[in-house]
Amino acid sequence: MRTVDLFAGCGGMSLGFQNAGFNLVAAFEYWLPAIEVYKQNFQHPIFERDLLQEDVYECINSFQPEMIIGGPPCQDFSSAGRRDENGGRADLSLAFANIIARIKPNWFVMENVDRIAKSRVLETSLEVFKESGYGLTSTILNAGYCGVPQTRKRYFLIGQLDGDDGNLSHYLVNNQSKNPMTVFEYLGDSLGIEYFYRHPRSYKRRAVFSIHEPSPTVRGVNRPIPKTYKKHAGDVCDIDENLRPLTTIERSYIQTFPKDFQFKGSKSDLEQMIGNAVPVKLAEYVARCILEYVEDSSSNIAYYLPEPLIKSI
Repeated sequence: MRTVDLFAGCGGMSLGFQNAGFNLVAAFEYWLPAIEVYKQNFQHPIFERDLLQEDVYECINSFQPEMIIGGPPCQDFSSAGRRDENGGRADLSLAFANIIARIKPNWFVMENVDRIAKSRVLETSLEVFKESGYGLTSTILNAGYCGVPQTRKRYFLIGQLDGDDGNLSHYLVNNQSKNPMTVFEYLGDSLGIEYFYRHPRSYKRRAVFSIHEPSPTVRGVNRPIPKTYKKHAGDVCDIDENLRPLTTIERSYIQTFPKDFQFKGSKSDLEQMIGNAVPVKLAEYVARCILEYVEDSSSNIAYYLPEPLIKSI
């Protein structure tokens, strides 16, 4: 399918869908540091555009997308933010819905933090999608069960034009692994460490993790161990001079970016874009579920068609 990525960031969702076999033809993003990284890693164009503006419709539509994917910025819903729907970013989720309603691709996929499931803006967006004729499947996926060595819960909404509600639920559930993927299963000993520090949002939470478990959620900040940090009851090793946080590039591996993916920019910008990215393997998981559904649907149609019609196809 010809696919356009909106709110593309540095390209996690684009790369996942591309790996699954989708034909990425264009991307749209407004943050220049992410655009520069995206350009380094993809052949198709990426446009610096504010997706709240009217003039984006014609540009997006010029690529004749069969699939539109996107992860509108989620700070207004994130557990790391203020959780204020009036913060301005929530408008971008509705902007995504309005773009879909105007362009009417055969499919769309919208990703966001799991907290959006309880938001008013999602209710409004769902109404827009339904009025536009989409069958909808919504789910919250834990990336650890979808090929990502990380505990990261994200909301996905998949729409099929003239489709039935819930048509992909079976695929999204049944293709998950029985156990979450650990850092060691994905990266082996390549990090050269057995334990690492991830700065907690609150010191009531643990901060030290083992590579023999999934990483906690990779966030947009990455801090060193404070000199005053005291071991939490849940920490898996003692605090000593050998313990360290993951580096910027190691965090990209936890987000399942390949080792040949090129990151260029300031450390703070890279930490933010990596933390905000859709994990590549999570996007690929969703993309492959869609393709499996499409293939099964095509097989069923062919099975029930009269023999002469099958031959003509």
